[in-house]
Amino acid sequence: MPVTDAFFEQLADVGHDPRLCKVHGSVRFDIRDGDRLRQWLLSIDHGQLRVTPGDGPAQAVLKLSTEVAEAMVRGELNGLSAMLRGEILVDGDLALALRMGRLFPSPAAAREVGHPWARR
Repeated sequence: MPVTDAFFEQLADVGHDPRLCKVHGSVRFDIRDGDRLRQWLLSIDHGQLRVTPGDGPAQAVLKLSTEVAEAMVRGELNGLSAMLRGEILVDGDLALALRMGRLFPSPAAAREVGHPWARR
């Protein structure tokens, strides 16, 4: 299973993230791997998370490659930097898209012992 799929499934299991307590909206991640497209729809209601695989309307759509998504999940790549370099394209609500960076580990957190996404 790709680390991005495991990451989004873990978000679904968590159900609430206090870092997003002031956020309300929906974001879809369109992750391209060659000809294959994996999509994750994230609905946020003041920290309550609902994550579902698949397509659906969203206020912000982030389009990125599997390599970029996996690097973000592992804490190796900052989402804002990737957006500025054109590695992530955003359609819709940019402010909402930028808040998604809170979900991904920082490089320091990714290096912590036991972090599920860090490369060993």
